[in-house]
Amino acid sequence: MLYLAAVLTAAAAVLLPLAAAGPEFDWPRIGLLALLHLCLESLAQGARTPCARIWRWVRGRSADEAHADPRGSGFFPVLFAGVLMLPPAAAALVALPGALLGPAAPPRGPRRLWNGAQLALAAAAAAEVFRLLGGARLLLGTRFPGAALGALAAILTFCLVNGVLVAGMIRLTRGAVGPGALGALRRAAPAALLHGAGGLMIAVLWQGPYGAFAAVLGLLPLTITAWLSAQGHRERAAHRATVQALVQAVEIKDAYTRGHSERVGRASVLIARQLGLAEERVRTLHFAGTLHDVGKLAVATELLRRNGPLTDAERRAVEVHPVFGHELVRQLDFLGEGRDGILHHHERMDGRGYPHGLAGERIPEFARIISVADAFDSMTSTRSYRRGRPVPEAVAELERCAGSQFDPVMVGALVRAVAEHGWQPEPPPPGGWDGEVPDIPLGVPEPARLPQQSGTGLPTGGAA
Repeated sequence: MLYLAAVLTAAAAVLLPLAAAGPEFDWPRIGLLALLHLCLESLAQGARTPCARIWRWVRGRSADEAHADPRGSGFFPVLFAGVLMLPPAAAALVALPGALLGPAAPPRGPRRLWNGAQLALAAAAAAEVFRLLGGARLLLGTRFPGAALGALAAILTFCLVNGVLVAGMIRLTRGAVGPGALGALRRAAPAALLHGAGGLMIAVLWQGPYGAFAAVLGLLPLTITAWLSAQGHRERAAHRATVQALVQAVEIKDAYTRGHSERVGRASVLIARQLGLAEERVRTLHFAGTLHDVGKLAVATELLRRNGPLTDAERRAVEVHPVFGHELVRQLDFLGEGRDGILHHHERMDGRGYPHGLAGERIPEFARIISVADAFDSMTSTRSYRRGRPVPEAVAELERCAGSQFDPVMVGALVRAVAEHGWQPEPPPPGGWDGEVPDIPLGVPEPARLPQQSGTGLPTGGAA
């Protein structure tokens, strides 16, 4: 609370010059920029502001549909234009309506105040840097690259101040910023530069002979881009919600699946990134890995909760779960090739897997990845009937089975990923797992089974 109070106080101090409304404050320009930022921010994030309601009315959409996912990408070109054209206090004021009336998670009041304060401070600092570099003078003459360099410095200042303030709040509320913070900043940099270029374009057009009209017209392509981006965010959020709902349904039947599904999805992503798969395929693979055991919904609960060996008939009943899983997700078009990954994740390179006995390259790539991720997490996880293996031992076992059960390329990718990023299995819940099934065994040595029977190698207690 002290940190929030300090940021709010600093933002209020930045806005104090507005109390003495001198000629340097162009109120019509400030008001128009603030209104544009509010409307376009609401469009980008799906907020329930008056502008968003008008937009929904024009497009004939329901309020609930438009507000399904308020987490959009944000829309900063107008805010950056204010930074380049206005004094620091006025630039800070432009940011307030969009932040105070925009979407926020509960408790909404404090979060909106925080959003407004940190954006106001970032905008004021960026505007001050632009002023000190003589950017406003260069902008009037549209001299390049002089104005562009000043604008770049202002954008970097905005991002730096915003990042420091947010990192401070995260550290106070969560105890640590997290190792992915720098990666998140790197991923955000291209968007910040794009929005900054948009802000510079708006500022230059505004200074031209057609004034605000030309600037607003120039916003049209940026607005369309922001809206399309928001649509993508909402669609991906709907996909995540669908996957999560299915996983939760499986967890009700099979206690061991709790955590296992997410870890298999995470390990699949580690392998995919080592292989250099395209980001869209990585996202699809993550969904498929998380849903690889969704077919357990169609398996008798008594078998899933049996804490002991299964008969041959019972084992065959459990081995049908990939087919059931494929049927359950058949209509989920966003899974794409992930559906085949779910169907074939228990196939083996030597053709002794199930359900179809595929071998080698005939097994879909996603299935070969998920198979390794599934086996690795199974071996390193503790179950009620045995302790999890140490990571080095599980890695050695995967390497021993490479070529017969697992694709050596996928095993090598997981080994490299674990060496680079580490792996920490989630601990079992207090009291252990509630009677999870001793799943189909993995790996070598090979069991003494008839050739027509599907077999897997590794000792009992393998992958789910």
